[in-house]
Amino acid sequence: MPSEKPWWILVGGMRRLGRALAEDLAQDHALVLTGSQDADAAWLEGLRRHTPIRTFRWNAMDPGLGSKMMADLAALESDGTRLAGAVMVAGVFPELPFGQWNMEELESTWRLNLGFPFLCAQALAPRLAEGACLQFLLDTSIHQPFLKRLPYSAAKAGLAALVPGLAQLLAPRVRVVGHALGTVLPDEASDPKWLASQSLLKRNGDPTDLARALRFAAESPYLTGEIITLDGGRRWI
Repeated sequence: MPSEKPWWILVGGMRRLGRALAEDLAQDHALVLTGSQDADAAWLEGLRRHTPIRTFRWNAMDPGLGSKMMADLAALESDGTRLAGAVMVAGVFPELPFGQWNMEELESTWRLNLGFPFLCAQALAPRLAEGACLQFLLDTSIHQPFLKRLPYSAAKAGLAALVPGLAQLLAPRVRVVGHALGTVLPDEASDPKWLASQSLLKRNGDPTDLARALRFAAESPYLTGEIITLDGGRRWI
């Protein structure tokens, strides 16, 4: 599917933050969006008015995920689509007090926030164009762990360790950058004003803040192996 715009893949690009990023990045990118379920048809139709879109169903709990990813990516190449960038958005944000976690919840948290992004990166890396940037969404919790979300924080810390490791493995053909993200799109159960007060800038982030950082990393050919913290100064409070 030829396009004058560069193709990026957003893993987890059909819900909440991924969806907001897709809407912003559609201005100057053609997009491959993945999700564990099909995206809203009306939303996709609206997005396709602005840019070419491809969609894949990649479910982290699918035992055949590896084969599914390879087949989908091979289909992209056969259509002449070459990926110029990849962003790992997918993840979950579970909260439980210490003492109430069980093995099933731990495995699910670590699978979705660490294992799944690693497998996606492993499948995508050989398919990315030379000079492409592989980007991971981390969390400011890599600086200050969330005590009620400690397994989540540990998973993001593990993902942070992958950034310099993958940068070394994939250099010089592909660059790798992480983004330690603060509060963006707080859920309905949160208090946005309190969350904003926990940063130096006294505001919550916006998807456009992240989209700007993603573009910066993609357009910085001498940047690799680094983690950019985008949290409004939360870690200094």
